[in-house]
Amino acid sequence: MSDAASHDPLHGLTLEAIVTSLVERYGWDGLAERVPVRCFQFDPSIGSSLRFLRRTPWARARVEKLYLSIATERRRSPP
Repeated sequence: MSDAASHDPLHGLTLEAIVTSLVERYGWDGLAERVPVRCFQFDPSIGSSLRFLRRTPWARARVEKLYLSIATERRRSPP
């Protein structure tokens, strides 16, 4: 395992898992409020979102940042 991979909090997660987790937490409308892109706003689906995010680095970065903020929040809150 490389040193960079061991420190990457997204290591081992697929983009599909990240988007699915965000949709489960916020729903499509809530996700569209937080990351205002058309693939979340109009006729959203996991597939269309993945295609868009894979081709759009700035949008993918925002989705990953949102996911990381949730993951950090979960680690800080008591069970």
